[in-house]
Amino acid sequence: MKTIIGNWKMNVGARESVALARGVLLALRGRRHLPEVVVCPPFTALTETRKTVGRTHVALGAQDVHWEETGAFTGEISPRMLVETGVSHVLIGHSERRRLFGETDETVGKKTAAALAHGLVPVVCVGETAEERDAGQTEAVVLRQLAAAFSAMPARGAERVFVAYEPVWAIGTGAAATPADAAAVHAAIRAAFRASVKGGDRTKLSVLYGGSADPSNAYAFLRETEIDGLLVGGASVKLQQFTDMIAAAADVLEGIAAAPASV
Repeated sequence: MKTIIGNWKMNVGARESVALARGVLLALRGRRHLPEVVVCPPFTALTETRKTVGRTHVALGAQDVHWEETGAFTGEISPRMLVETGVSHVLIGHSERRRLFGETDETVGKKTAAALAHGLVPVVCVGETAEERDAGQTEAVVLRQLAAAFSAMPARGAERVFVAYEPVWAIGTGAAATPADAAAVHAAIRAAFRASVKGGDRTKLSVLYGGSADPSNAYAFLRETEIDGLLVGGASVKLQQFTDMIAAAADVLEGIAAAPASV
């Protein structure tokens, strides 16, 4: 399976979110092999977007979550509230949350555990800065971030976790990692998952790439067996670009289905 997640960030309101969601649904029509598609509008647009994508092939995601179910946490939203709104997936630990709002490895771990406990699919974001990359610390940084996320993760349900490798230096810069480099990091992530999570099966962990993913490079990323999909930022609020990337995922799946079975 290939997965395409659109992170709409703070770019669209309820009306625009509904229009985007309708366009995505139209793009899926007529395809024999459909990728898994998740859209993550702002909190204020979740309810209206759910009315559009409910009972379709498109799932509804949120951009963040708190780890407590209730409490005096002004401005936060709990896992229970997201479930009540119809959300199935939630982004956790995006680099913008870490850099701008003080998200830490510890809070990422707490949020991941809380999401799983409420039946949500956590999409745990990890990635290195340009300085860390230049210092040859990519794998060390990513595995440190993952260890924190995995530390509080129950073995039951761990196979539902998505990991999104988003090198910080690539987000919004137009400078994406190469498919080969991304695939190598994804392989390390799977190995760490297998070693860190009791009963963890590397074949069950979905690892996505994010960071300046767009229609020009989507197919090259998606055809890599280690890359299970894309977490798309800026391109996901441009309907034609986003649907082109969904089409690329569908093309890859159709190619896989048409390939002769190995003996």
